[in-house]
Amino acid sequence: MLRQGNGASRLNYFIIYSVKNKVLDRRRLSELLKGKSLAPVLDYIEVLPPKKVISPLIKSFYQPEGLERWFAIRAFGKAVAKLADIDMEEARIVMRRLMWSLNDESGGIGWGAPEAMAEAMAQNERLASEYARILLSYVWEEGNFLEHLPLRRGALWGLWRLSETRPEIFQKIEAWRILKDYVNDKDPESKALAILALGHSNQKWLCDQIANNLSDRRKVELFTGDAIEPVSVADAAAKALHNLSCKDH
Repeated sequence: MLRQGNGASRLNYFIIYSVKNKVLDRRRLSELLKGKSLAPVLDYIEVLPPKKVISPLIKSFYQPEGLERWFAIRAFGKAVAKLADIDMEEARIVMRRLMWSLNDESGGIGWGAPEAMAEAMAQNERLASEYARILLSYVWEEGNFLEHLPLRRGALWGLWRLSETRPEIFQKIEAWRILKDYVNDKDPESKALAILALGHSNQKWLCDQIANNLSDRRKVELFTGDAIEPVSVADAAAKALHNLSCKDH
């Protein structure tokens, strides 16, 4: 019989138990999401059928602060990407569920939905090809524009994530045509996220416009993949200029 210890040994116990029984321990998943590292979360869900973990992970999107919601979003992306490899139509149903949550008629708010959609796209190219334009439409005033600023920030974060992981698709949908207007946005977080995404647009003519923000020292907190870090608009502009290989800036 396996004995439960602390730390890594305890996690190994739950992983082995889950492998043998294909059972999701929701309490254990919650504990891992509240931890300080993403890796144990990903290790735990890896051994489970993806459909079993999706709904519990979505519930953690509603955590307002800290890493829990972000770890859930990253894990969700991995689970949906895995589901897409098994059954693409089932993955589409999950994506449509997120899209519905952003619809006024749903009666909900859709916290974390744009970010989760983007994370699934980051981890699965077929999903990115099908849903990238929909994600972009959430920040376009003539599209499915998200009026609620926190949700719109989430969509902008998603486009940044997409630009880093699927630059070819990001460039194919010509996201720069919409994101360029955010370079002068009054909201520093929206501005920083758009600028970071534009760094992967391959549109060097944007260099001067982006460079105008090198003096903007306002800082925002951004999730950068496994941590929440302070980033100034100027930092975002400098990174984008570097990625675009802009000269004289």
